[in-house]
Amino acid sequence: MPLALEGKKAIVAEVSEAAKDALSVVVADSRGVPVSKMTDLRKQARENGVQIRVVRNTLARRALEGTQWECLNETFVGPTLLAFSTEHPGAAARLFKEFGKSEEDFEVKALAYEGEFIPASDLDRLATLPTHDEAIAKLMSVMKEASAGKLVRTLAALRDQKEDEAA
Repeated sequence: MPLALEGKKAIVAEVSEAAKDALSVVVADSRGVPVSKMTDLRKQARENGVQIRVVRNTLARRALEGTQWECLNETFVGPTLLAFSTEHPGAAARLFKEFGKSEEDFEVKALAYEGEFIPASDLDRLATLPTHDEAIAKLMSVMKEASAGKLVRTLAALRDQKEDEAA
């Protein structure tokens, strides 16, 4: 069923707004995935700060025109599912990677981060990015190790100094 011009403008505006706030974008093809599974995916997406849009290719191109996500235009062939990560850059990639493990028909076409086109084969590049809490935990462990190492070196230097004084 053809969309009226006003409907198309509304879709383009909606997708443009989602793209403006996105940290990364993942493009996928969900042909053959049951509706119940897609409903579950959409629910998980909402919980993880990911906005999913199914958009006609010409409208997607128009919505992303002039944005940093324009590099994805070549992937808009066939059914197109766009996922915009708004809270964490790797959220959509991680979500789609997990979903793709259980659904063979689900295919990630490409993704983009900070205006850089990333092929689907490099999905792990974004999917393995640590979350904010994971990054803080890693930083704290490195700082803890560094301070413990410094303490050990200081104690060893004091020991050496005392031995030199005694000799």
